[in-house]
Amino acid sequence: MVTSRRPAAPAPAPASPAAGRLRLTAPGAAATTAAVLLAALAVALLALAASGGLVPPALGDPGELVRYGLPVARTVHDLAAALTVGCAVVATVVLPHPGPAWTRAVRAGAVGAGVWALAALVVLVLTAMDVVGAAPGAEGFGAQFAQFAQEIDLGRALLVTTVLAAVVATVGAAATTPTGATWTAVLSLVALVPLSLSGHAAGSASHQTAVTSLFLHLAGVTVWVGGLAALLLVLPLLQRPLVAAQRYSAIALACFALVALSGTVNAWVRLGGLDGLGTPYGALVVGKVVALVALGVLGWWHRRRTLPLLAQRPRAFWRIAAGELVLMGAATGLGVALSRSPTPVPADDPATSVAASLLGEPVPPPLTTARWFTQTSPDLLWLLIGGLVVVLYLLGVRALRRRGDRWSTGRTLWWLFGCALLLFVTSGGPAAYGRISFSTHMLQHMLLTMAVPLPLVLGAPVTLALRTLPARRDGSRGPRELLLGLVRSRWLAVVGHPLSAAVLFSGSLIVFYYSPLFELALRTHVGHELMMFHFIGTGYLFGSVLIGVDPGAHRPAYPLRLILLLATMGFHAFFGVSLMQGTQLLAGDWFAAVNPGADLLADQHRGGDIAWGIGEVPTLALVLAVAISWARSDARETKRRDRAAARDGEKELADYNAMLARYAERDGSGGGRR
Repeated sequence: MVTSRRPAAPAPAPASPAAGRLRLTAPGAAATTAAVLLAALAVALLALAASGGLVPPALGDPGELVRYGLPVARTVHDLAAALTVGCAVVATVVLPHPGPAWTRAVRAGAVGAGVWALAALVVLVLTAMDVVGAAPGAEGFGAQFAQFAQEIDLGRALLVTTVLAAVVATVGAAATTPTGATWTAVLSLVALVPLSLSGHAAGSASHQTAVTSLFLHLAGVTVWVGGLAALLLVLPLLQRPLVAAQRYSAIALACFALVALSGTVNAWVRLGGLDGLGTPYGALVVGKVVALVALGVLGWWHRRRTLPLLAQRPRAFWRIAAGELVLMGAATGLGVALSRSPTPVPADDPATSVAASLLGEPVPPPLTTARWFTQTSPDLLWLLIGGLVVVLYLLGVRALRRRGDRWSTGRTLWWLFGCALLLFVTSGGPAAYGRISFSTHMLQHMLLTMAVPLPLVLGAPVTLALRTLPARRDGSRGPRELLLGLVRSRWLAVVGHPLSAAVLFSGSLIVFYYSPLFELALRTHVGHELMMFHFIGTGYLFGSVLIGVDPGAHRPAYPLRLILLLATMGFHAFFGVSLMQGTQLLAGDWFAAVNPGADLLADQHRGGDIAWGIGEVPTLALVLAVAISWARSDARETKRRDRAAARDGEKELADYNAMLARYAERDGSGGGRR
């Protein structure tokens, strides 16, 4: 039930911040929640019935409990995950702190995470029953369940999701500050990663694209759906509901674009072409497209019509938003049905070679110089990141110039060059051949950690962002506040110290290559992406310490910078020599499988040559950059002193000469006494 509080006397809405506030009673919230849940369950079960997902299999039927209970548990699981993520994100970047609205959002997210964890546990048990084909009371089910949860990829993913959801519930319940809410948001998004590895995308031929698109789809959906639910929960407690609604509207627009793009990519991979639309799975995809278009139209209607009238007609806004949330629940039910329906493209193709199945994509042709620059292996995540940071940077430059401020064209060119290099290394020839042989992997590594970060550092993105992003005054955290929080954080003060940055930059070579992390990065998509984030990040941090101008990193005096850089060069040379002279193969089983017949030890020695020789070229460029920066710093200091001398009549020089005269006089008088 929704009611409105009438003001004591007629007055325009802007005259009172409390005008237009609405009171959502418990029955109203309960009714909306029930409507969303019922819509999701009804659509999920009806869609499964239409696609044949509820028909018992000929062999290994786990029973009606699994056939019907698993879609129900998965629906509750997905809605609870959306509420958790949405509440955490809204508390992080929309709501002011402290305040009752912020507290309600965080607490609702913690409750949602608790329900998420319980539902994930139920999904784990029911999925094990579905795979094993037996009930928990059957003989040997306990051992089979343990094997499923520990040794099978699907079982491990569901188990990790359950544990992470419980961690999110604990962190969310203890959160009392914006930082706690931020950590809750980050952990809740991380908890979505195993889900992207346990669906149809996990066995896809285009493994990397399918997994990445599914994760981005899940992230966009949960923030979009859960964010709207969180907004409706806290709306009655807000003094400025229009501001919060506008902030969420901007987030929802970005989520809509992300969901549309990632959903299109994932559906194309799973359908295998337009012919797949004629299958039951394709019909469900069409249903999701229709729901997405309808949600987009409702979102546009909100932005154009109901948001400006929120303060005057809160009940109208609430009704439309609640209807939109019910439609989102129905779309969630379609997603559950899709996850339980067979796809037109089989997950495992017997004709696929061992190397292609390990790589998750077709094996590229033999490497040549031309193919190194023309062969592609698109990584959707890095394509989106690279394109997004280019657009945001150029928008920032345009904003500065529109208000009459200057921004160096050189910095812009450096940034564009760095982004182009980033896209080439992550989606071009280095990405296509980086997991085929050790030498090509080492070349990709050197480019990631030494060549890509340097032009990005010279682009000074943090300085540009701080000069263009608007500041908030109501206690909430926007992009500028989050960036400032990171720049001023104790964590960055530690890792941004020159010694820490140097150790991370150089020491991670030994830790990564001489541990199981190397083969983990080759065999798993998540490990591969984390490897790229780590090496780009450590290279950017070290470059920022040496030649950066952005705030955050501690920069020592120029002589110490050169000493630190030369020591790092020596360590890289030592690492390269150790590879050149080593006799123990690193990730030998992997390279033997994806590149059969190759001389693996000789190729590893070539990788050592690359680490020692080619890897030093960017380091020498760094030495030159530090030397140039040192010379320019001295020139700027000289000009500063000249300007100061011109202003005060060379007072500093006069004071210095007077001091020398006093010393001379004192020495002369002392000599006379002796």
